[in-house]
Amino acid sequence: MTCNNVLDEKVTSFTLNDMGELVADKHVRYILMTEKFTNECCFSEQVALLATLDMIHMFYIAGLQNEDGSFSGDIWGEVDTRFSYISICCLSILKCLDKSNVKKAVDYIVSCKNRDGGFGCTPGAESHAAQIFCCVGALAITGSLHHVDIDKDLLGWWLCERQVCYSWWVLSSLIMIDRVHWINKAKLVKFILDCQVYMENGGISDRPEDAVDIYHTYLGVAGLSLLEYPGVQAIDPAYALPVDVINRIIINK
Repeated sequence: MTCNNVLDEKVTSFTLNDMGELVADKHVRYILMTEKFTNECCFSEQVALLATLDMIHMFYIAGLQNEDGSFSGDIWGEVDTRFSYISICCLSILKCLDKSNVKKAVDYIVSCKNRDGGFGCTPGAESHAAQIFCCVGALAITGSLHHVDIDKDLLGWWLCERQVCYSWWVLSSLIMIDRVHWINKAKLVKFILDCQVYMENGGISDRPEDAVDIYHTYLGVAGLSLLEYPGVQAIDPAYALPVDVINRIIINK
């Protein structure tokens, strides 16, 4: 069975409810699953499928934006800058970014910036490498990176102090703020390669000696791509998708 066949089969397992939301039977709608499904369409070159679903996704995602510019993850209303990034990323891929209030979304993300240069999940929350990726990535996609210009060195320092863990989140953010030359790339490559615990079976773990999983395998390979490791396809640091996919779907090159 081909990747496209699998994706077609997956689509048939979803239904449209009366709100125009794409849902899986017996599951609560969640913004993270919406992003993953959108990314699958991009990877499998299902552009036609994306075109038929863009209005469905657009109404659902735009409807999750709150008055203060933040986004909720689902109908229960949890707010997190992860959801801001996911929503902005999906709307951009669907070419519907203008259906949200981009200014309010950017203002909310900027309000989550801390004095140490980092970003948290909500205003006043502690800085975290994954949240920094989400916030910097969302600012990059919306053309709003000027909001971190004055604190680039401070943010870069915060990220470099955490080189060992969260390789993708730290590395991608450093690239987006032009501070990747501050880290030891060779050591980071070695760290990621050392996380191939079971060489004969493949896969990458979060740390050496931990169990491998598909999530860290993807981010590990993505990190190697950003480090220009030989033979690895180029990946976009903001979208976390291959550059050729971004060119095909968004830039139409």
